[in-house]
Amino acid sequence: MNPFSSGTRLRDMIRAIRACKTAAEERAVVRKECAAIRAAINENDQDYRHRNLAKLMFIHMLGYPTHFGQMECLKLIASPGFPEKRIGYLGLMLLLDERQEVLMLVTNSVKQDLNHTNQYIVGLALCALGNICSAEMARDLAPEVERLLQFRDPNIRKKAALCSIRIIKKVPDLAENFINPVAALLKEKHHGVLITGIQLCTDLCKVSPEALEYFRKKCTDGLVRTLRDLVNSPYAPEYDIAGITDPFLHIRLLKLLRVLGQGDADASDAMNDILAQVATKTESNKNAGNAILYECVETIMSIEDNGGLRVLAINILGRFLSNRDNNIRYVALNMLMRAITVDAQAVQRHRSTILECVKDSDASIRKRALELVYLLVNESNVKPLTKELVDYLEVSDQDFKGDLTAKICSIIEKFSPEKIWYIDQMLKVLTEAGNFVKDEVWHALVVVISNASDLHGYTVRALFRALQTTAEQESLVRVAVWCIGEYGDLLVNNAGMLNVEDPITVTESDAVDVVESAIKRHASDLTTKSMALIALLKLSSRFPSCSGRIKDIVVQHKGSLVLELQQRSLEFNSIIEKHQNIRSALVERMPVLDEASFGGRRASSLPNTVSTSNGTAVKLPNGVAKPSAAPLVDLLDLSDDVPAPSSSGGDFLQDLLGVDLAPATQSEGTSQAPKAGTDVLLDLLSIGSNPAQDNSVSTPDILSSAQDHKPAIASLDVLAAPSLTQASSSTASNMMDLLDGFTPAPPKPANNGPAYPSIVAFESSSLRLTFNFSKQPGNPQTTTISGTFTNLSSNVFTDFVFQAAVPKFLQLHLDPASGNSLPASGNGTITQSLKVTNSQHGKKPLVMRLRIAYKVDGKDVLEEGQINNFPRDL
Repeated sequence: MNPFSSGTRLRDMIRAIRACKTAAEERAVVRKECAAIRAAINENDQDYRHRNLAKLMFIHMLGYPTHFGQMECLKLIASPGFPEKRIGYLGLMLLLDERQEVLMLVTNSVKQDLNHTNQYIVGLALCALGNICSAEMARDLAPEVERLLQFRDPNIRKKAALCSIRIIKKVPDLAENFINPVAALLKEKHHGVLITGIQLCTDLCKVSPEALEYFRKKCTDGLVRTLRDLVNSPYAPEYDIAGITDPFLHIRLLKLLRVLGQGDADASDAMNDILAQVATKTESNKNAGNAILYECVETIMSIEDNGGLRVLAINILGRFLSNRDNNIRYVALNMLMRAITVDAQAVQRHRSTILECVKDSDASIRKRALELVYLLVNESNVKPLTKELVDYLEVSDQDFKGDLTAKICSIIEKFSPEKIWYIDQMLKVLTEAGNFVKDEVWHALVVVISNASDLHGYTVRALFRALQTTAEQESLVRVAVWCIGEYGDLLVNNAGMLNVEDPITVTESDAVDVVESAIKRHASDLTTKSMALIALLKLSSRFPSCSGRIKDIVVQHKGSLVLELQQRSLEFNSIIEKHQNIRSALVERMPVLDEASFGGRRASSLPNTVSTSNGTAVKLPNGVAKPSAAPLVDLLDLSDDVPAPSSSGGDFLQDLLGVDLAPATQSEGTSQAPKAGTDVLLDLLSIGSNPAQDNSVSTPDILSSAQDHKPAIASLDVLAAPSLTQASSSTASNMMDLLDGFTPAPPKPANNGPAYPSIVAFESSSLRLTFNFSKQPGNPQTTTISGTFTNLSSNVFTDFVFQAAVPKFLQLHLDPASGNSLPASGNGTITQSLKVTNSQHGKKPLVMRLRIAYKVDGKDVLEEGQINNFPRDL
């Protein structure tokens, strides 16, 4: 006989396939066997049909296509004998699914088998229907399944209940037909039937509100009695697992009671006693007992309020945290995170155990425990909890330090009781894990330090000590260099001493040494070196005796390959050598930074976070620009984000640090008013009176360049206004002198075409939109519109989106907006450019409909309007 004929036994084919040494050999064996099966199907071989289908099922499990054998399943199902039907139904469940059109042909056979006198054949049909039933089959066969729920044999009733679950999931409208039969199943003594009936009841409650109300009123007491009998039942060997009678039935009953009690006070009251009994009597030394306790806790936390029960449930979770099994501890932490919103005081009692979980060897438990600790922190316990976390930070794993540092910094910032404590804790974090601290965190620390005028001396001395201990943490070096540059004189003079600190002796040379080591440190990046150069420039004014040494350090970078360091070195060296008369005014102390303003901008520029380990990036709609970085990024160093609009004082400080806020180039016709900070700086530099304004002229920055996709440091020639007209000869002379002979190209007036008046395009009680217009010469059809949005309310607008629509004779192009957060009370604006092309220019005026969407305190606001007051001839 051919070893691969249709008469080959299943075990011989399996043996031949397993004997293959390569995938190619296996494919050859399967190919030959499939060919033999196809031949037998074509010959209508009835003797080996069941064997061929069994082989096809094995081939299907290996991943080979077997669609050609689907009709054989139907033929075997239609056979009268049980063995053929068994193979046929098994093949039906394995080779087909509910999406196959062939399945419709088997409905009649299944219906006949559901009414068969042989209960085993009925069981086969129920199994198949429960696995691959489609919505059409469910509608056709639901009456037969409903009838079988009262069948005499418990195995058939059990299978009918499981089949009913699939039917009501496929066709929820049929749920009401099963309510009464299910109520009868809940009184069963047979555990197999009872557990399937409970599951069917649970699913009915989820898909049908009518069923939920019915079972609440009619079945809650009966289910409570059933659970009580189960808890108090004597030893039954057929159901006993680890000394507990049928824990699976326990769990199903508790889940159903949870569904019935949720949102219903009467049902919750009826089950309080039995839940307390389960929680206290169930032993927790075996996994089965822990599973029951977990479901009991979840039920207690879900039903209506009962303070005593919830405290009992949280205490059970506290015991779980001491278990050696990692899975039990993890689910306990998850449940406690939900419980803290219900009864935070009860969870606080287990704070020490939760803190121990933060130090666990399992990474998942550490992260979940850390998130729970973060939720536990409040004003009363912030100091001891922070101390525990900071102490653990010293010995924690490197891969965990990032998450731990982020949480500690967030806790310190959110719950800090006083500034000195905030500064102390942040310095500890910077000392232990400064490389893991995000930029916005140390930016916020600098803002706090600048506002704590009575702590300037204390802070700079603490940072000096910390830098003597370790200089490997980048963020610590940056904050220390900034503070020494600002408050170096306080460090040398021991000014502002507090009772809690010991005096230290620091000379001017020591302070310069620290900054010099930051520049020469191999690991220092461009930001740190740039900040160090600024600090040296400031110290050259504060420490005149060290001015020569500082000049030598600065000059070393005159030939640096990094353009930014080279530019700073040239400019700062010029200031030290040639402009000592203005140096002290130029590098005086930075004005106090507004904490509230910085906090608002930071909140608007950062994506929202949730207390989970994985964060998701904010997706911005079309037409909305990337959120700008916090202003302090530009106050302190260079950032690769676009600078945020800021107040006049902020602009002045940024100019002091050599950061160019103005765009490298400006479109023709755009206007920009000079800022107050500019006027102050012109006065500081003794450059003369303010230049006249002229919107048609802009000063190009001939030294602006990009390094690694970062905005270049502004040359000192743009320390005047962002938009200048004509400078006096003395002004030009001074600017050239500052740059050692780099002469900017003389500005040329530009012809921007006719001028049009600005209009208030839209105004409501909370928002104003102003339009400015310009046209390119020789192109009268196209109008460039600059829109400026101003917030008139006292609330910050977030997720700000502007949309516009025009008639068909107009073409509209929207550029991205300058931001998506609009500060309150007119403290900032959002600008957006539009280009409108009028194909009927001179015949039809411009008209536009607009829609403005934003959020106020998390609530969506939508404003709409129409603009009809455009200037003529646009």
